[in-house]
Amino acid sequence: MTTKVHNFSAGPGILPQEVLKQAANACINFDNLNLSLLEISHRSKNFEAVINNTRNMVKNLLHLDDDFEVIFLGGGASMQFAMVPYNLLSTTGKAGYLNTGVWASKAIKEVKLLGNTVVVASSEDRKFNYIPKNYEIPNDLDYFHLTSNNTIYGTQIKTFPKTSVPLVCDMSSDIFSREVNGNDFSLIYAGAQKNMGPAGATMVAVRKSILGKTERKMLSMLDYLVHIKGQSMYNTPPVFPIYVTMLTLEWLIKNGGIAHIEKMNNQKAALLYSEIDRNPLFKGTCAVEDRSLMNVTFVLENPEKEIIFDKLAKDANLSGIRGHRDVGGYRASLYNALPIESVKTLVEVMQHFEKTNG
Repeated sequence: MTTKVHNFSAGPGILPQEVLKQAANACINFDNLNLSLLEISHRSKNFEAVINNTRNMVKNLLHLDDDFEVIFLGGGASMQFAMVPYNLLSTTGKAGYLNTGVWASKAIKEVKLLGNTVVVASSEDRKFNYIPKNYEIPNDLDYFHLTSNNTIYGTQIKTFPKTSVPLVCDMSSDIFSREVNGNDFSLIYAGAQKNMGPAGATMVAVRKSILGKTERKMLSMLDYLVHIKGQSMYNTPPVFPIYVTMLTLEWLIKNGGIAHIEKMNNQKAALLYSEIDRNPLFKGTCAVEDRSLMNVTFVLENPEKEIIFDKLAKDANLSGIRGHRDVGGYRASLYNALPIESVKTLVEVMQHFEKTNG
């Protein structure tokens, strides 16, 4: 019998077991074709149905209006750090960014290579342990970019700003984890490997009305309009990750949709944060009001006892809870597919650690 492993990996993250089984079967015999999903044409009717179904589910889950197009690309969310300004920043314009962590910083590095950039606000002064507030977004920006959730530092934007400027958001690590009205944005992008599917695909939802205005000659592979016209098949798309994304979104909808999963995610986060705040041997690493529901970061009050806690965690089959090297300590990622039973096990380990080392 396989021992239960509690997967708190920050990414690639946990996926539903039934999705993994379906995906495994499709690698052998997809759609009763007696062919593997990995060896059929991406232009076959069978795979066109997959990509169309996935696109429609994304639009429905994000409540997107008819101005939006949804495309699936390779290159990871990091490719979007360049594609966003390439497609939206005019040669004489200016882009604004909110800097809340490593991934936002990397996006800022890329945009500065393409044009005029303003960092509207930043939490770098306190090692990104909070989300900036009460900042003003200039109204002359081509767009304003933010990162909804910060996997490394464990912070999350709770309320998105209201602005007349096109709003762009990297939602890689919390997309589909809570209700969001996608129509409040002009472009949303997300790597699949947290709540959507395996690594290898990136979803981009973009308003057609904001494209084609940069006055630059566009390279085809970096042009959203080219990929929209090609229906994500200008070149061979990442077939397997898109298929697993379809299965994962079907699983999400079948199990109550975003409203239900948001309720479960709130319960999981509340359970773990309550223990962190109660247990004198642990402490959180970021501002309480900005705590992420997806990535819970915490440290030991006495770092010298990490080796003891690590042993307890290993014995309880807790996987992936070591913190990122920039923060240290521990990070428990509570993505959609993580059952609350796994969080309860982590809490029990923390309580046992307190009893034996307090």
